[in-house]
Amino acid sequence: MALDKAKKQEIIAKYSRGENDTGSTEVQVALLTERITYLTEHLQTNKKDHSSRLGLLKLVGQRRRLMRYLRTVDFARYNVIKEELGLRN
Repeated sequence: MALDKAKKQEIIAKYSRGENDTGSTEVQVALLTERITYLTEHLQTNKKDHSSRLGLLKLVGQRRRLMRYLRTVDFARYNVIKEELGLRN
């Protein structure tokens, strides 16, 4: 399930770097983290939903690539987003 509009706007407002910023790396990572959290909870109750499991793995890989990019470009921003979202290395 996609995020509802209000939740998505709240995340974008919190992690955006400017007024019209909806696609920066921090915003993308925060939105992916929210979707990953939702899918993780869904898979705990629906253990045989293999298509959602594959989607979850795809999202985790995409977030990992974005975090790797952010680490090489700006290490300070990487540390901030990692701490705020509670992500591991």
